[in-house]
Amino acid sequence: MKYKLLNFARQIGLLLLVVWTVVSLVTLLIELVPGSPATAMLGDQATTEQIENFNRKHGLDKPAFFFSTGGEEGFKWNGADNRYLDYWTGLVQGDLGTSFRTNRPVLDMILERYPSTIMLALASMLVAVSIAIPLGVLAGTNKGKIIDNFSSFVALLGISLPTFVIGPFLVYLFAVKLQWFSPTGSANPEDIILPAVTLGAALSAILTRMVRSSVIEELGEDYVRTARAKGLSERKVVYKHVLKNGLIPVVTILGLQLGVLLAGAIITEKIFNWQGLGLLLLDDGISKRDYRLVQGCVLVISVTYIAANSLTDLVYRWLDPRIRLS
Repeated sequence: MKYKLLNFARQIGLLLLVVWTVVSLVTLLIELVPGSPATAMLGDQATTEQIENFNRKHGLDKPAFFFSTGGEEGFKWNGADNRYLDYWTGLVQGDLGTSFRTNRPVLDMILERYPSTIMLALASMLVAVSIAIPLGVLAGTNKGKIIDNFSSFVALLGISLPTFVIGPFLVYLFAVKLQWFSPTGSANPEDIILPAVTLGAALSAILTRMVRSSVIEELGEDYVRTARAKGLSERKVVYKHVLKNGLIPVVTILGLQLGVLLAGAIITEKIFNWQGLGLLLLDDGISKRDYRLVQGCVLVISVTYIAANSLTDLVYRWLDPRIRLS
């Protein structure tokens, strides 16, 4: 019981540390980008009075951090009168702020798009696993043969091609030439297929190599020889015993790669106009210098990544009860 409480406290502490780091870094990076949100929102023809009213409305007339520099004063202590502390005060209360462009709560805008991004990430992971496990098992059980060389070629091809190459190619082939799918959008259920395949292709390549290596390693273990000596079929030996033990490093990669999927979803959503969190971050956040929206989107992606890693720890224990969550 004491161990579980310590592990839970560690997970909460890690989550809080990540949240603080992400918010601080994003705030700092946004401040370093040239230009102002007022000019981005109101246009270059905005008057000085309009810009001042905009800044006052959104608290942009306050200093960004506890300290500021400039003028004859050098470092100036801003105390509690700064945007960084204001944001943290709202965050503790569950308020991610208000969008500069739409005047809507950032949390509401994120909740509208978040399910689409998670759906795309999970669909991409399903595509990757569906390709990698059968291909990796075939390669591992046929080491050095044609199927092994073919899987290595496919894996190398998948790793080499970035999403911004695979995506347009799939659009051209399946949407323009064959006209099986819509080139962009997320209105119909089948619209998720092309972006999911695009995002899952590189991950399937990595997983195929991992499954192959794990299967080859496990096939040399004593318990495999024992299972064969008992008369178990080769299929049952591979899929019931070898694959289960071989999936442990694969689960590790899956947990770590979810963050890559979420980051890759930003580009993929842009290519396919998929109405998810990535498109919201690019089109409405970064391009419009909407500070609060950028902070909120990156924060949610980071928290999702930490939650996925915690879930990975639980799957470890299910696959092998001997593994202790340290």
